[in-house]
Amino acid sequence: MATRVVPARARFAAAVVGARPGTRVLEVGCGPGAVASLVCPRLDPVAGGGMLAVDRSAVAVARTAERCAAFVDAGVLTVVRSDLAGLRIENGTVDVALTVNVNLFWTRDPGPELEVLRALLAPGGVLHVLYEGAPPAAVAAGLRRHGWDTVPVSGDGGAGVTGRPA
Repeated sequence: MATRVVPARARFAAAVVGARPGTRVLEVGCGPGAVASLVCPRLDPVAGGGMLAVDRSAVAVARTAERCAAFVDAGVLTVVRSDLAGLRIENGTVDVALTVNVNLFWTRDPGPELEVLRALLAPGGVLHVLYEGAPPAAVAAGLRRHGWDTVPVSGDGGAGVTGRPA
């Protein structure tokens, strides 16, 4: 089997998530599963940790499931095809939500999706909206407009905005 390349943006995102064994992680726009492949080894379902990887693309969902099959089999990772606005999971069950290079946060009003995320986040939960390069200014402005406190985050491989419901 060929070695899979892990892009710098995925390493950056995994570092920002800072997952520990009991962390409950949601990745929106999981693509081929590079971030999940880095976050899942840090999670332990016995400690309550796990990851839900969501993408609206059937191809992306299949690639993530294939790339991370051992984590799916171990009960660490669940992969679901859905857009964010239509995602239906129990409220308050996510400690860390993240997106990498997801354009909905700056190409249109992200209000409906931010309301879904607000409901899904547990008390003290956090959202990381990350990009390979500098995020458009509209990202932080959109989060603040919808009642989120934001701080910039950057490092090797990317930059973005960390938000918490105000």
